[in-house]
Amino acid sequence: VNAQQCRRLLDRIVGYRLSPFVSQKIRRGLSAGRVQSVAVRVICDREEEIRAFVPEEYWTIEGKFIPKGGRKAFAAQFYGTAEDGKKMQVTDKAQADGILAELNEADFTVSKLKKGTRKKTPAPPFITSTLQQEASRKLNFQSRRTMKVAQELYEGVEIEGMGAVGIITYMRTDSLRISDDARREGTDYIRERWGEKYLPAKPYNFKTKAGAQDGHEAIRPTMPSLDPETIKDSLTSDQYKLYRLIWARFTASLMAQCVHDTVSVDITAGKYLFKASGYTVKFDGYTVLYEEGKDEDDENGGALPPLEEGMPLRVKELGASQHFTQPPARYTEATLIKALEENGIGRPSTYATIITTVVGREYVARDGKALRPTELGELVNKLLKERFSKFVNLKFTAGMEKSLDNVADGSRDWIATLGEFYGDFEKNLADVKKDMEGIDMKIPDEETDIVCEKCGRKMVIKTGRYGKFIACPGFPECRNIKKIVQEIDADCPKCGAKVVIKKSRRGKVFYGCSRYPDCDFVSWDEPTREKCPRCGGILFRKQTKKLHKLYCADKECGYSRSMEENEESAE
Repeated sequence: VNAQQCRRLLDRIVGYRLSPFVSQKIRRGLSAGRVQSVAVRVICDREEEIRAFVPEEYWTIEGKFIPKGGRKAFAAQFYGTAEDGKKMQVTDKAQADGILAELNEADFTVSKLKKGTRKKTPAPPFITSTLQQEASRKLNFQSRRTMKVAQELYEGVEIEGMGAVGIITYMRTDSLRISDDARREGTDYIRERWGEKYLPAKPYNFKTKAGAQDGHEAIRPTMPSLDPETIKDSLTSDQYKLYRLIWARFTASLMAQCVHDTVSVDITAGKYLFKASGYTVKFDGYTVLYEEGKDEDDENGGALPPLEEGMPLRVKELGASQHFTQPPARYTEATLIKALEENGIGRPSTYATIITTVVGREYVARDGKALRPTELGELVNKLLKERFSKFVNLKFTAGMEKSLDNVADGSRDWIATLGEFYGDFEKNLADVKKDMEGIDMKIPDEETDIVCEKCGRKMVIKTGRYGKFIACPGFPECRNIKKIVQEIDADCPKCGAKVVIKKSRRGKVFYGCSRYPDCDFVSWDEPTREKCPRCGGILFRKQTKKLHKLYCADKECGYSRSMEENEESAE
């Protein structure tokens, strides 16, 4: 209770004192927060790394080889020199061409063959952060959407023949503990469906990280034997997808390891060395049901043909490819949550809120799955990083989380913790206010391709009290302004002009023709570019909580189909 009180007061001190200052110096309506500002800094720091990155050229050499008496070719990569076994960097075309010239005269032989076995243990059941990461990777769900659907599954859904039932445990947790009853029921289900060999010799003991709170179990189905397929008709599309993910992850965590037969090969060609590796699945184990998603693909795969040491190889193909080193990738929701968790920033219940807040404040924008800072976000980050560097950084915020954990376990006084923070923070804020008196930081206007019809200048995007609008930069001489219109990728069914998104007085989205009032087309449902296979008319997209379908606007035609058919065929 004391830790929670301390956390809430700390957040209010920062939010209530810092937000008005940021709004005064940059733009009305902005906010700053103890944790959200650190998340923005993490994203901005990554963007700076990307901009500062200088690509370096490198070359790879790959060969395709056929073993004696065989017909199947396999690939192997140039590694380095055979004598010392050291890896060699090939940095330019001249070096690559020189190595290829030597290799064209060489004989290729299998010099070393190593066979082994690799065992893969299933991932533990979900905690809040891993659920959000995996739902982002596999379902393309934003963290807010994940938590909304998880809340519905936890609170209870109407299951046919069962009534309203909560089908998952509490979804805000960082503990990997599961109850003995759940383990027993899950094990019985695995034994009945896949057999005894799919159970491990002894149960796994997944270790919860230090500092985690153990008030709730890991996220799991409340009834492990409740197969997602048996209740699919009682769930919405999102509920089914997320429940299937949680159920599969939990069930797989109780199953036997996956076993691979591995083989690695050294191939000698004169003074040079090539390497190849591959594997075959000896026993699928838990992967019969579920495999954890990855942010980057780093797995070698495929089987190699039968090989023996000393075996000569015939060269089918040999070539060099130019590459350039790539900058670090922008954060996605999955990788940002992972970074915040690894650095001890925030709690399981706050990750979705943090991302929703920084996107909603327009500090961060979505670029597909990637998160990039906006000009506004970079300006706010610059102010906080330069003037409040002690409080807006990973180390300090993680240290504060540790202090709050110490309050929770009784080893630290919460009022003293609050006092230490408040004194330093207030002094820092007073000093900055004095230093920046009369200084404002202006957001540069974003120029558009729209030419002002009154004065000929290129119009810019500005932000006012009610949101963004397009204005002439010649204000106050020219006061021309326009609404920002968001077009969709569809043509008006009546006149062929572009369709735009509009909002009713109550804020409900609808679609209308961009030529209004000359064309009176409006629709609550979104028109698409797809044509009806029956009559050739335009298909409309209708989405409700339980219904996702495409349908033909011509009532006499009557064609419709579920959008899930498209998703399943895409998967």
